[in-house]
Amino acid sequence: MECSGPSSVVFDPSLTEYNFGPSHPMSPIRVDLTMRLAEQLGVLDRLKVVPAPVADDDTIATVHTRELIAAVTRMGEEGGEDPAHGLGSDDNPVFPGMHHAAAHVVGASVEAFRQVLSGESLHSANITGGLHHAMADRSSGFCIYNDIAVGIQSLLDQGVERVAYVDIDVHHGDGVEKIFYDDPRVLTISLHETGQMLFPGTGFPHDVGGPDAQGSAVNVALPPGTADGGWLRAFHAVVPPLLRAFEPEILVTQHGCDSHMEDPLAHLMLSVDGQRAAYLALHELAHEVCDGKWVVTGEAAMQSSTSCRARGPTCWPSSAASPWRPPQRPPPPGAPTCSRPWVRQRRTASVTVATRRFVTGPRATTRRPGWTARSWPRAPRSSRSTASIRSRDDRDATRHADVSQVSLVTLFPKGHIGPILHRRAPTNSCHRWGSRCRCAKGWSSHDPQQPR
Repeated sequence: MECSGPSSVVFDPSLTEYNFGPSHPMSPIRVDLTMRLAEQLGVLDRLKVVPAPVADDDTIATVHTRELIAAVTRMGEEGGEDPAHGLGSDDNPVFPGMHHAAAHVVGASVEAFRQVLSGESLHSANITGGLHHAMADRSSGFCIYNDIAVGIQSLLDQGVERVAYVDIDVHHGDGVEKIFYDDPRVLTISLHETGQMLFPGTGFPHDVGGPDAQGSAVNVALPPGTADGGWLRAFHAVVPPLLRAFEPEILVTQHGCDSHMEDPLAHLMLSVDGQRAAYLALHELAHEVCDGKWVVTGEAAMQSSTSCRARGPTCWPSSAASPWRPPQRPPPPGAPTCSRPWVRQRRTASVTVATRRFVTGPRATTRRPGWTARSWPRAPRSSRSTASIRSRDDRDATRHADVSQVSLVTLFPKGHIGPILHRRAPTNSCHRWGSRCRCAKGWSSHDPQQPR
């Protein structure tokens, strides 16, 4: 849709000082490359670039405890560890000037919120923001301060009565949900990979809000290997109806792109096209439900090259493919056409998850080195994906599990959303421990909320 409203991006080159070091997966180079690419493509010519202020301690303290602020300041000056506040760990190593760098990110997000609330911008973005794991009293998951929560709190303090927050990062937005868990003025929706497989281990369907805000928290936990079709089906079944019913005054979204298939720390299989479809849908919803008032944060991915161009072309385009594609290699003689990658792999400490995409034709055979050729039918309407899971201590025996998202989302009696995933797996392994598991009940044995 065409958008005539003024839009802005809050940015300052010094925001790249939020840097945990060269070996940390969340490198600040992702921010620099994003802005440089946007400038070269002419995107910034259509946006107002707003300077990013540094948030003061009083602003940060509207959400975080004074003890955490003091600990972050002290660790940034003296170094060391403070496990009680989540500092000095592998996820959150301390670095010089840590408080100033984190406060700068918070200030940039608060300015984006101010731009939208004041009417100076209809949409405003902070691509360095989205630090959604930080809790009120401790840092967590690469996030020192929770800039989103501080921004939402600033809206509430200025009289906004309903704020909707949609988190489409691959990880559960646990910090924002926890901070506003008992506040009925804030609706939090998170679509993420299930906490049974991924940090932070939370975000299940039964988490629906505090005693005074039942139904204000919505979690859609998706299995590893979920690709564009299944993810978008969940999104459209959950997000639009809830936003229309809630009628927020401002929409806030978190666009961490680590749900992409190339992200090294997670196991969802979204493409750039799938992510773009979600962004377009959120833009349309912002105009539909809150007159276009939209604040965007983007924590970005855990490596700078998370895109289809990161490892070169891996598929051959069909006539129905997207008009934009990276340069393609010519297909070998007789190869079937496809519009998506054939095989993507994701390695973690315990399992390897690989997904094969469906190729065109009623029965087409995929052949790749190291893989047994198998014939796959055309993808059914139920958006089926096939995951192959291999235990590290049983490398020679590959266990195949068919994940059929027959009925992906349903509305529960209390009004919250939960996934129903029909799974069939070997009876001597489970989704978490593979062949080392002794439960002998299959994938769903560790989820008491999972329908059998």
